[in-house]
Amino acid sequence: MKKSILVLLIAMAGVGASAQENEEKGIKTLITNFAKAADNNNVTELETYLDENYRIVMNRLFGSEAVSVISKADYLAKIESKEWGGDKRKVEVHSVTINGNTPSAHVTLKGEKATFISSSV
Repeated sequence: MKKSILVLLIAMAGVGASAQENEEKGIKTLITNFAKAADNNNVTELETYLDENYRIVMNRLFGSEAVSVISKADYLAKIESKEWGGDKRKVEVHSVTINGNTPSAHVTLKGEKATFISSSV
């Protein structure tokens, strides 16, 4: 009886790990697709990834001395006008953490124009 319970627990742990891996893979794909949409200045696709409450909070944005907060509307306007975006970046996802329903990721996006290091939730 104890062996069968142990085998069941090990099997359940394997299923949980597999589900976690699938979620992490999905999040990595989402991050990559999001970056490609920005690189292609594709506002229509970007809108599908962003919540209405989306904000960018960036320290020393493009050399400024302040912390900048950019709304979703302002971000999309800068992408649409091609002020931002248009760079073919390499996306490296360093880590993905899932806490309940909330994922977070540490990502480096490196292109010809700039390199961004992002920690996001």
